[in-house]
Amino acid sequence: MKAKADMNCVGKTFCAFVLLTVAVTMVTMGSQARNSTGSDTEPRQENNSSAGRKQDSWSTQSPNLANANIRVSKIAGSSVNLTCGDVSRVDLILVIWKIRPSTGNHCTLAYRTDLNKTDRRNCSERMDWKSSPETDSALQIRQVRLTDEGRYSCETSNSVGTFNQTYTLTVLVPPEVNLTCHRNGTAVCQAAAGKPAAQISWDPNGDPRTELDNHTDGTVTVLSIYSPKETSITCLVSHPAWNMSQSKECPSENHDSLLLDNGNMFLQYLAISAGLLGILFILALIFLCKVHRGRIWYKSKIPETAPTHNVQDSNEQQELEPYASYVQKENVIYNTVYEVTVTEDLPPRLQSVT
Repeated sequence: MKAKADMNCVGKTFCAFVLLTVAVTMVTMGSQARNSTGSDTEPRQENNSSAGRKQDSWSTQSPNLANANIRVSKIAGSSVNLTCGDVSRVDLILVIWKIRPSTGNHCTLAYRTDLNKTDRRNCSERMDWKSSPETDSALQIRQVRLTDEGRYSCETSNSVGTFNQTYTLTVLVPPEVNLTCHRNGTAVCQAAAGKPAAQISWDPNGDPRTELDNHTDGTVTVLSIYSPKETSITCLVSHPAWNMSQSKECPSENHDSLLLDNGNMFLQYLAISAGLLGILFILALIFLCKVHRGRIWYKSKIPETAPTHNVQDSNEQQELEPYASYVQKENVIYNTVYEVTVTEDLPPRLQSVT
């Protein structure tokens, strides 16, 4: 028993030693990990700060660098101003506008500060410097047209370097909206010659039929044909050139007149059908009367004469007449002989009576 108790004590002591060793090892590894993490973090902060210093130095060297492509949409007939970006004019050497329309010739506008000279090549009179290239390098396009769509790039050069600013110009053409309310119950909403194509909807909503007509200048005419059952409908047209959709309405009076017209047309059709049936009935009566009168007239015209005999019957009669007379004579002689015979056979008393 004492040996067993000693073994239990030794086992417990060994287990406690193992647990203590594991705990010390884990604490040591944790402290090392924290130290390594802290040492790694500090260089990163130093790297970030150095990157920030590099960025600040780059910003100082070229604070107004702009290379993004900016999309600009303008309504046809309006004016647009395109700038070269926030580029410092200190030590400015050259400004060039390169215009690349989607259709037509390319053109350039240039200005050199050292020579105080401008250059213009193939550019429309509607495209020019906004004010003066010495003070403002912005480009102005007056009365924008569909042919002005394209790419516009401004290049500026100074002592630091060359900078670019690019624009993509899109011209919007608002459509002309027309609503036609037909008396047959069909409404036609038209958005003519718009760019891009207009969106047409109806209130109340339905299932209209839509037709598109693409024109050579890039505009599109949209037709929406709708046959509603409601008394009043509204055509809603939306387009990027407008801040809000436009609407046109077919008044309810038109629908009431439509119902009245439909009723009148039904009565007209009914009257025409009745008239045709009446005419056919009268023609049928006339035809029957003519047929009946024809029969009566035909019966009245039949002659009341004895039937005629043909020649063969007369000949046969002539041939039979002598034979008939001979037979008649023979019958008379026979009758006489018969009477005499009968008289002889009778008693004398009856013969005297005879």
